[in-house]
Amino acid sequence: MKILDGKKVSNDIKDEIAAEVAEMKVRGEKVPHLAAVLVGNDGASLTYVGSKVRSCKKIGFESTLIHLPEETTEEELLAQVAALNENDDIDGYIVQLPLPKHIDEQKVLMAVDADKDVDGFHPTNFGKMALDMESFIPATPYGIMELLHRYEVDTEGKHTVVIGRSHIVGRPISILMSQKGKAANSTVTLTHSRTKDLASFTKAADIVVSALGVPDFLKADMVKKGVVIIDVGITRVPDDTKPKGYYITGDVDFDEISTKASFITPVPGGVGPMTIAMLLKNTLIARERHRNK
Repeated sequence: MKILDGKKVSNDIKDEIAAEVAEMKVRGEKVPHLAAVLVGNDGASLTYVGSKVRSCKKIGFESTLIHLPEETTEEELLAQVAALNENDDIDGYIVQLPLPKHIDEQKVLMAVDADKDVDGFHPTNFGKMALDMESFIPATPYGIMELLHRYEVDTEGKHTVVIGRSHIVGRPISILMSQKGKAANSTVTLTHSRTKDLASFTKAADIVVSALGVPDFLKADMVKKGVVIIDVGITRVPDDTKPKGYYITGDVDFDEISTKASFITPVPGGVGPMTIAMLLKNTLIARERHRNK
């Protein structure tokens, strides 16, 4: 069994980007600039956005955090999005989800300029990705593909089962792994919470990507020997014995399944760090596109 160490690979990617940024500075060129919009004080969102800002500083990016109060109206947020669309200094930006319930997330995401949509959530980018055209790939699926590629996991002709059909992870990774290219050429089955006898699919899988969000859902008796496991799930489970009052776990029963898997991502330290690294990669790409216009 080999651990797919997302923390190590993400640091490698950040070092590679930092080297490119250092060269830009030597040439006197503009460095990439990533902005993040956060509405409210959701704990997980604050942690995630804070990590993005620190990562930007570490690799030499410019970064802007726009932190708006919980009571911000949809109109006010849309005005902020419009301003970011028009700001030539900003190469890419994200609107951190989830948004407060009184704001229509889809309406806001649709308002983001597709050329600055480094999260890859805009329908224009999603559609281009599905058609195998140049686009911003959603950061988490992008990270999974990069992790598989860098560890030289054999995916060609393999049967991949994806658990979860979200537009952020499940659907895009099912498309990417079925396409031609690195870490791809796989035969993909997309399953979800309504799939009957889901275990019959996972038992036949060479690769399982689980993005369900149910702690310890995937058990050892649901997979075969030698399976590759990508655990995208990340759930805070309350536990008074822990210093923070909770512990973080994934969709996969790691202790059981790691004895059968050939490759496996840990939680935390697997897919999570890759998401931030690929968001930075998308921002670097956005800067290059704007420069070449």
